[in-house]
Amino acid sequence: MTSLSRLRPGRRFCLAGLAGFAIAAVALIAIDRADRAYPPPLDAARELSTEVVDRDGLLLRAFTTAEGFWRLPVRLEDVDPDYINMLIAYEDRRFRSHFGIDPVAIARAFMQLVANGGRVVSGGSTITMQLARLIEPRAGRTVLAKLRQMARALQIERRLSKDEILTLYLTLAPYGGNLEGVRAASLAWFGREPAKLALAEAALLVALPQSPEARRPDRNPAEAETARNRVLERMQRAGLIPESEIARASRSAVNSGRLPMPDLAAHTAEQAQALRPQEQRLSLTLMHGVQSRLEELALETASRLPPKLSLAMVLADGKTGEILASVGSTGYHDAGRSGAIDMTRAVRSPGSTLKPFIYGLAFEDAIADPETLIDDSPADFAGYRPRNFDRGYMGEVSLREALQMSLNVPAVRLLEAVGPQRLLSRLKRGGVTLDLPPGGAPGLAIGLGGAGISLRDLVQLYTAFANEGRAHALRDGVYPLAPTRLPHPVLDGKASWRVGEILSDVAAPQGAPRIPIAYKTGTSYGYRDAWAVGFDGRHVLGVWVGRPDASPVPGISGIATAAPLLFDGFVRAGLKAADFPHRPDGLVVRTRGQLPFALRKFGPRGGPGLASSARDSAPSIVYPPEGARVVLRERNSGGLSPLVIKLQGGAGPYRLIANGIPVERPSRRKTINWTPDGAGASTLTVMDGQGRAASVNVFIDADGF
Repeated sequence: MTSLSRLRPGRRFCLAGLAGFAIAAVALIAIDRADRAYPPPLDAARELSTEVVDRDGLLLRAFTTAEGFWRLPVRLEDVDPDYINMLIAYEDRRFRSHFGIDPVAIARAFMQLVANGGRVVSGGSTITMQLARLIEPRAGRTVLAKLRQMARALQIERRLSKDEILTLYLTLAPYGGNLEGVRAASLAWFGREPAKLALAEAALLVALPQSPEARRPDRNPAEAETARNRVLERMQRAGLIPESEIARASRSAVNSGRLPMPDLAAHTAEQAQALRPQEQRLSLTLMHGVQSRLEELALETASRLPPKLSLAMVLADGKTGEILASVGSTGYHDAGRSGAIDMTRAVRSPGSTLKPFIYGLAFEDAIADPETLIDDSPADFAGYRPRNFDRGYMGEVSLREALQMSLNVPAVRLLEAVGPQRLLSRLKRGGVTLDLPPGGAPGLAIGLGGAGISLRDLVQLYTAFANEGRAHALRDGVYPLAPTRLPHPVLDGKASWRVGEILSDVAAPQGAPRIPIAYKTGTSYGYRDAWAVGFDGRHVLGVWVGRPDASPVPGISGIATAAPLLFDGFVRAGLKAADFPHRPDGLVVRTRGQLPFALRKFGPRGGPGLASSARDSAPSIVYPPEGARVVLRERNSGGLSPLVIKLQGGAGPYRLIANGIPVERPSRRKTINWTPDGAGASTLTVMDGQGRAASVNVFIDADGF
């Protein structure tokens, strides 16, 4: 057998090459198998914070990971490109060209290490190697650990593109405390998403991951500023940023406080996460800006409310049923007001807010017209004796006036005619079932709040007035496949329009902005709940104020407590007002004189009505009495609080004349609020609709306590 040494040189070289190739092939196969057997733990590193976003993808609220980290998903296109360029230039300028390891950087780092007596001057880690360390952290910085990072970097580069590597790095990099990823860092340190960063902010975010705890701005602002400026200096030496911009950025102060993470729509977000725990991104129908502004309004209002009172607001698109904003309390973390309870879903007595549907049924049945007269005087309905909120009676009024003034007796007369069961049936068409007292058939009291309903359901019913009588089921995205269209109308189109037209002419509460909305208020029995629901041609806003434990709150009312918040809410929401629906074709609007005889007056069960004898007496002022000395509190904003003037007798409308000057506009109510210009003697005169008058002389004192 011929030995290898006896072969010609050419053949020996060929055999050696084949052997080398075989060894290399075996090595590559072994490496490939090892790579497959021990892959980098990329999937384990992909656990992210659950984020709740609005209809446009804007972050409403986020939840920490199981380990307690804020780790928000990020896309490169949503990060400031100047920051990304700065990061690559500072950390790994050959990132786009190397294969996970940068031999040039490693050689430079080794030479600097030798030249400086073993002191580390610069690292040779690439962004891919840093990512390897993030997904598989190890204690210590040994040579073996560095070699392992290199091996992992090669594995990562085989599996991911450069953009994917950079995205994962920007998701996992530490920025101090429990902040991981550039989005969490930008939100915590600057209060906004990283789509657009100032130069100083971008430099700080580049510097933080190298030593996140030592450079935390909230604990070590001086160290953070030094590290930031070091990044800026290198950018200047590299010629990437003009010197003038570097100087300006270096003078910027580092924000030394950590900001809270976005926490909007907390109640809705909590429910969405509880019902869909496997989803990492939860999309809601809410609008970020509208939600934020209404929550600010709730917080501001809380400072003016008595202790333990809360509030709730629901704003919906009446054309689609989508909830645009939902505020469940004065603040989710406001324990003193039971802020964690979502009062938009709590079942409470609705007061007078269901009256519009009673009137709508009467119009639909053609047993009454808005100009039909109806008697508002004491009445007994088989032992049920409703009284008006102010405990007075107006006598004979039109249905238009009765609804606008929310008179109780006329509403009960109409409900007796249309039937309580029929009202409940129509409300069910709107997707709402009232919570009735146990064991009892529906009675006339349901028209004045003798049943339970949630604010969300009430707003859902009121969407009928923006849709020609057909309500839309509300949805907020918590149940993504929830139905929206209800098959049957609550009211026919003509009746719905009549109700909306009447409510659109109700005067705004005192001091409220004048905006084109229709609205109805309600106050539950015992002053437990104050309601206001308003709408334009598209949007419906509902407001509730009260105590979550249902305790009485003397003095609250729909008109005084909830209605001002309703008007402020519409203004604060910032939505473009939508025109009310056009009058339906074929609907004839008539004056009282043009009505058929049977519709001119409404009596029991549609029969002839009787005028109240209260109209035959002249008006009198029962409060304040003649010669009274009245003490009024001075307001913080200046001026005096209003004086409530109470009347008896006469026929509306009533006009108040103070010191010879007419004030306010005529009112059919027998209570009139008057705000004096200042302390001193005043003569108050009230003139009724027939020209009869009554006067008293009083003296106003101011009390500044």
